[in-house]
Amino acid sequence: MLVPRLGQGQFSHERQLPCAALAELVEHYWHVAWNMQGHPPQTQETLPHPNVHLVIEHDTEGIHGVHTARFTKLLEGQGFAFGIKFRPGGFQPFLGKPLAAIADTTLPPDAVFGVEGVAYVQDIRACCDAQARFAAAERLLLARLPRLNVHADVARANALVAAIAADTGMVTVEALAQQSGLTKRSLQRLFQHYVGASPKWVIKRYRMHEAVAQLQAGVPVKLAQLALDLGYFDQAHFINEFTALVGKPPGEYLRQLPGAA
Repeated sequence: MLVPRLGQGQFSHERQLPCAALAELVEHYWHVAWNMQGHPPQTQETLPHPNVHLVIEHDTEGIHGVHTARFTKLLEGQGFAFGIKFRPGGFQPFLGKPLAAIADTTLPPDAVFGVEGVAYVQDIRACCDAQARFAAAERLLLARLPRLNVHADVARANALVAAIAADTGMVTVEALAQQSGLTKRSLQRLFQHYVGASPKWVIKRYRMHEAVAQLQAGVPVKLAQLALDLGYFDQAHFINEFTALVGKPPGEYLRQLPGAA
């Protein structure tokens, strides 16, 4: 989240891990609730990840493919959002075609889950708390599990994205190819089919996540060294890409963080 703490109102964020049978397909379930009554609306933004989300709110629902831009939500009144965050390769068995086909798009739940998807949306809205919604999500996915053809490349895609996220020194596709033992072309095909974004995009997004995390940590940061550490040989290039993704330059973002001096 680009704004780790809202200045006013009430905001909660809960997560739950899936059961063992779904662990290779689902990263976690998440539940956000807010109450801004009596307070002005506030904007919350999150950075994109290489994951598909199935999200239900009180008035909207959708399966969100990997989005290349940040996600912006105006929080006003009282509401909730409940989501299934699939693992990087975890949604392809449900979709049945390359995830690149739904990048930067949103599908209605019934486009993938049929009538069960329609019933699921109604179930989530009828639930009165996060735990009931977690249970409803498990029921939906477990009912589909026996029909799925889960290829071994799902686990490989998950492992490669996890390696990128964990290794802040991973800044090129060439380095990923050397570590994985795959050619660059094989990586491209694997990521297009199971992740929905190129390996280069995934690497750059996670390095940008690292930049935001360092700025949020409150530790003094030299932008030139940060840019170099994240694989940018030109500080101006780093600042331009940060600005395009976050919506403001690093220095301005840092000054606007809650608690900044």
